[in-house]
Amino acid sequence: MAVRPFAAAAAVVLAISLTSLGACQDSGMLGGASTRSQTPIPPKTLALMQTKGMSQGDPILIRAFKKESEMEVWKRTGTGQYALLKTYPICRWSGQLGPKTKQGDRQAPEGFYTITPGQMNPNSSYYLSFDVGYPNAIDRAKGGTGNYIMVHGNCSSSGCFAMTDATMSEIYAIARESFNGGQRAFQFQSYPFRMTAANVAKFRNDPNAPFWKNLKEGSDYFEVHKDEPRVAACGARYVFGGADVAAGNCTPRVDTLVAEKRERDTREVAELIAKGTPATRVVYEDGGQNPVFRPQQPAPKTFASLTESDKDKEKELAYAATDYGRHQLGEISRPESLALGPREVEVDAKGKPILLAAAPADAPGPTKAAAARKATEKPVTVVAVQQPAKAEEAKPAATDAAKPARIAVADADGDSSAYQKLLGNVFGKKDKDKDAAAATVQAAPAPAPPAPEPVTPARKPTPAASAPAKPAPAASAPAKPASAASAPAKPVQATAPKVAAKPHAAVTTTGSLKN
Repeated sequence: MAVRPFAAAAAVVLAISLTSLGACQDSGMLGGASTRSQTPIPPKTLALMQTKGMSQGDPILIRAFKKESEMEVWKRTGTGQYALLKTYPICRWSGQLGPKTKQGDRQAPEGFYTITPGQMNPNSSYYLSFDVGYPNAIDRAKGGTGNYIMVHGNCSSSGCFAMTDATMSEIYAIARESFNGGQRAFQFQSYPFRMTAANVAKFRNDPNAPFWKNLKEGSDYFEVHKDEPRVAACGARYVFGGADVAAGNCTPRVDTLVAEKRERDTREVAELIAKGTPATRVVYEDGGQNPVFRPQQPAPKTFASLTESDKDKEKELAYAATDYGRHQLGEISRPESLALGPREVEVDAKGKPILLAAAPADAPGPTKAAAARKATEKPVTVVAVQQPAKAEEAKPAATDAAKPARIAVADADGDSSAYQKLLGNVFGKKDKDKDAAAATVQAAPAPAPPAPEPVTPARKPTPAASAPAKPAPAASAPAKPASAASAPAKPVQATAPKVAAKPHAAVTTTGSLKN
């Protein structure tokens, strides 16, 4: 009889502790324990394990990539090395590329974390979940605040990695069976993007580049050895390696194969920069989503598509849109942010966005308003008599405005909308100046003909561009005989003075959002 009060007290304590997990998930324990955490691994995935020499109880390792919006599950094989089991598309992540630094910044963390059985939550209100372990020792050393950052279902994120419910069920089952097989904890590696030389060259001037370089050291070790790197926190820096790192050595010997990979990547980065690869930053309204979850447009039939079946093409993909398109996404967080998509902004050596003045007049602007205004503009043709004096007056202004100038504007770190505001205001102001200048273009009045009677010109000037000619005053001397000089003045075709072209920000838009 004494056991019942103890069991009841334990249930209340457990319910209170789970309910306190506030950020990305909470508990449904008070409504009864969920059975979905016991869902078996799908038969198709079990068959895939067998073809790769894996079993359900083998240890796992998970890697997440924010920019590509992908999550990989690796399993250890009979050889002792890890092999990729499956790649899953991330349904939603929030914030920007870069580490989480404080509570409420909506950032999905980046770094190396450890997941134990106690961090698995079978009663999450977001279907199923596990806590990634933020903040770790490195995050705390940098003053990072916040907690309860999850990988969960329901496709809604406020700093977490959100998967579909079906995907989360499969990942949870794989992790559960690994724990049942004896694994005490698995490693969760979170990256801003895949640590390729191309990405390192592209994001070399981002303020987070030194931190990302540190993460690449751990990625290089895993890529070379296909084994979980030992991780140590030495101040605010990660140290990766083998047994010496596990023993607490903050200056471990770098493995020969790892050192060779780093040298190859360094040379490739230098070559890409020498070829003109621009330094950029990717700006999101609020995180991203794998494009597999967006409405798919039917691809146009080409000659190549006539010789390959769609089924054969899908074999080359890590995941098929036809499969994940049927998943229930639930309530997606901030869909308006996803609709805007990411924007790549060219930056200088300090990570500040670059604007180029005197861009071509037909270059696309960064705002929809500018594009719409340009589409409705009509070319203006003015018929008037040339006046060299006024043309010379307008020439210096146009020459000065045509000189290109590089303008660095304030950094927008922590405020993704600042880029849009800064670029939008600059372009909006210049467009208004251009419209005002074009509206003030007027033709000079035509001089009176020498004959006493006005002569009608051969081509009628436009009313807005040319003023009517005044009759010549009566001459006191006898009029000279009419000659060729009395013919009407030949109208000259003139156009509006050139106005300074509007500045153009070196901004490109990316089509897809992979983590």
